[in-house]
Amino acid sequence: MTVDDHVSDADLPDLRERLLQWLLADALPTWWEIGADRTAGGFHEAIDLSGRPVLGERRARVQARQIFSYAVGGGLGWSGPWQHAVGHGLDYYLDRYRRADGLFWNALARDGRPVEKAPHLYEQAFALLALATATGATADRALEPIAVTIVERLLAERRNPAGGFTGFVDDAVYQSDPHMHLLEAALAWDQVAPDPRWRALADEVAELGMRRFVVPGGGHLLEYFNADWSPAAGLAGRLVWPGHQFEWAGLLERWGRARGRDDARRMARRLYRTGADHGIDPVRSVAVFELLDDMSVHDAKARLWSQTEWLKAALILANAEEDAEVRRAYRSDAASAARALLRYLETPVSGLWRDKLAGDGTWVDEPAPGSSFYHIIDALRVLAATP
Repeated sequence: MTVDDHVSDADLPDLRERLLQWLLADALPTWWEIGADRTAGGFHEAIDLSGRPVLGERRARVQARQIFSYAVGGGLGWSGPWQHAVGHGLDYYLDRYRRADGLFWNALARDGRPVEKAPHLYEQAFALLALATATGATADRALEPIAVTIVERLLAERRNPAGGFTGFVDDAVYQSDPHMHLLEAALAWDQVAPDPRWRALADEVAELGMRRFVVPGGGHLLEYFNADWSPAAGLAGRLVWPGHQFEWAGLLERWGRARGRDDARRMARRLYRTGADHGIDPVRSVAVFELLDDMSVHDAKARLWSQTEWLKAALILANAEEDAEVRRAYRSDAASAARALLRYLETPVSGLWRDKLAGDGTWVDEPAPGSSFYHIIDALRVLAATP
């Protein structure tokens, strides 16, 4: 797989064909044939670049994301056993990660026992997303009560008096990231279930994000906060992730269109511009990992997931844009992001990926993390639906 030096709006159809061909012919088969654990169940955390599964602790988010990926893969026309893959993942996930209280453990140790830590909000958000996506793909309503229990526990036990929810990896700081995925999951459930609680949850998190996570003026969104949602002290309170500017932009555009909220849609475009104007390295043509609030680059490495969120957000905004010239500009951005993504997919074993491009342009030598599949396939889902 080779990457061209220059791309434009006109290159998007070809890039779409190449990426979808890679997904259907290489990635989905590889992560099922190698990434699924036929002995213990579920999915391996990673596959090394020689094509061997990596054994070790298994985070709940990876199981949830692989369930999501195969449910989406079925919708994209993969001819492989996507329903079996979804069922394989769900059986293991629900049996091994679901706690007696209805929440989900964060991880299992290599011996299969739960890692005894309080359940993180992030893991609950991905449980909700996996269950919603599997429900939409299979029309199996049996998963909905499991999701309802999660939300009921969060509402009863994880409320933050200043808005949103508690339950982070480090409770010394509060985080916007898990709320972003909670919004994503609520929007997914709102599409497949009539229960008004999903709409209410999506509305609450979107409003919180606009009011507290995005700085006054709406130019960028922060990552770490105090319990009252004021920026965290020191460096943590200054960090800006371009990938999350893109991810929130796509979510707020979707939510704003569904609710008739032009303020959310305007904010989505401002967040996108911050990511595109300050977060794309002009030398490597990739989205960097981290900025500071003065828009200087703080961490120049480029994670794979940031490229997928750049691609997805550009497409979402392009598909919603009525002005032909503006739409063409977003599509050109999407083509640049698609080209960037292709670079990460050049691996010795087809269907795997690189995760980190260092600031000096070299790859970090490490296994392909299964957690990235969710980002890739969700972006390609939007790409596949783009005219």
